[in-house]
Parts: sequence; structure tokens; C-alpha cells
Amino acid sequence: LDHADQLLESFLTLARAQNGQLEERNQVALEPLIRSALSDRADQIAAKDLTVETDLDAVEVAGSPTLLRRMLENVIENAVRHNQPGGSIEIALAPLRGRQARVIIDSTGTVLDQDAVTQLAQPFKRLSQERTGSQDGHGLGLSIVAAVAAAHDGQLDLHARAEGGLRVQITLPAAAIPELAEATT
Repeated sequence: LDHADQLLESFLTLARAQNGQLEERNQVALEPLIRSALSDRADQIAAKDLTVETDLDAVEVAGSPTLLRRMLENVIENAVRHNQPGGSIEIALAPLRGRQARVIIDSTGTVLDQDAVTQLAQPFKRLSQERTGSQDGHGLGLSIVAAVAAAHDGQLDLHARAEGGLRVQITLPAAAIPELAEATT
């Protein structure tokens, strides 16, 4: 039953994000969402003996806290689930040219084909079990990430790392800082 509930929740999240249905638009700090997602997976990270390094600046975006949380949880869950034992995850969050927020998640793993990786943002696209070592999941995680990013006027980029594993880059418009807007007028 939990599996069916998770699948239904994933479908609903994907549908809302693809339709641009942002129930709310608030200023959302991304750093606490990333830290929470890592904390929620601490047991899985320890079980795989993964090294996690973070370099997180305080960056806010305008959007739905619920969808942004789900987006970051999906990316971090994938980085943990599809990583190799003893591997690593590096997460960076920084402002980009003062107008955007950029999240980069690098994870280790097997060498992947870039053409196959590019298709992972489409619903139900997955790499074979031999390449990921896992048949868990529904093939919706990265399509939800792409849809949430697009609903927030952002972008998802996926890159096969030459040394193995995956680089996930999410770029979102940074939230306007009212004090700066007032100072320039």
C-alpha cells in the first residue's frame, strides 16, 4: 500500500508541476531543504559508507516550498540510491550572476552513456539494473525534478561524469531581495 501511495503522490506532483500549478509563491531558502533531505537519508548514506561534502551558500528562490522540497529530495535520493558503496556525493549551492540559484549534485557510480542520461528526465525512463544496481523507484524522480524546475522558470541539466556517476545541475531564478530593489529605485 505504501508503494501505491508513493506512486500516486509522484504522479500528482508531476502533474501539478507540469501544469505550472504553483499553489503558492514564497521566498524559499534552499539550504535548509538540502540539509533536511540529507538528514532524512543519513541511515542510507551510512549503510553505503558514502562521503558527503557540501558547499552551501544562503540562496533563496521564489516558489512553492512543497514542490522545491520534493525536487531536492528526489535528486538527493537518486544520488544515494544509485551510488556505489564507499562512493561520494558533493552538493554545491551558490548564486549565479546574482540573478539565479544553482544547485550541483555530483555523485559517483558506474560510467554512464550521455545519450541515456539525457533521457532520464522523461517519465518512466531508467537505466538498466546492471548500470544502476537498483530496480527501486518508478522512473519518475528526475522527470519530477525537471517539471518542478520548469514550473519555477528554471532548468535541469544531467551530465554523465567521465569518471563515472552523474552530475545534476538545477538552475532557478533567485528571489528578488526587496532591500536591493528599493535601494536601486
